[in-house]
Amino acid sequence: MNSKSKVILITASLILILTFFFPLWSIDLEAPQYPEGIGLRIWINQITGLKPNDLNNINGLNHYIGMKEIVPDAIPELKIMPYIIIFMIIFGLVSALAGKRFLVYAWIALFIILAAIGLYDFYMWEYDYGHNLNPHAAIKIHGMVYQPPLIGSKMLLNFNAISLPNISFYILFFTVVLAVIALILDRRTNK
Repeated sequence: MNSKSKVILITASLILILTFFFPLWSIDLEAPQYPEGIGLRIWINQITGLKPNDLNNINGLNHYIGMKEIVPDAIPELKIMPYIIIFMIIFGLVSALAGKRFLVYAWIALFIILAAIGLYDFYMWEYDYGHNLNPHAAIKIHGMVYQPPLIGSKMLLNFNAISLPNISFYILFFTVVLAVIALILDRRTNK
C-alpha cells in the first residue's frame, strides 16, 4: 500500500479510541408525565441515563409492567466490547503498517460481521426485556409487549420509544469509510 493509504488507515484505527468517550446507541422515551423526556445511553462499556436519575426512573417504570431491571454490570457485552475495540485498533494499525491489502479487506469484513452480530445481539436483548415479563406485574395488558424498536420509534402504551445510533456508531461507520477510501486510493495509485 502507498504511504497516503497507510496514513489514512492509521488515522482510521486511532479514531476508534473515541468510541470510549461517546455513547454508541440511544433509547429515549417521550411521554406526557415526562415532558423533558427520559432516556438511556448505551456505551461500549456501560449504560447510563440521559440525565443522572433516568436509569433508575426507567427501571422503576419497567418494574410496573414486569420488565427486568437493567443492570449494566450484569450485561456481559459491556465487558467484552472494550476488548473488541482495542483488538480492532491493533488490527487496523497492523494492517496499515504491514501494507497488505488482504489485511485491510479482512479488517473491513470483520467490522461488518461484528456490526451485524452486535445489532442482532442488541435486538435479542431488547426482545428479552420487552417480551419476558413478570406475570405478577402491577400492570398487565394481554398481548402487550414492550420491546423498543431496534431503529426508529414505537409507541409503548403512552410512551414513544425512540432508538437511534449515537456518536460512537458514526465513528465506527466513518472508520470503515476511511478504510474503503484508503483501498480505493491505493488501487488508483497502483494502476
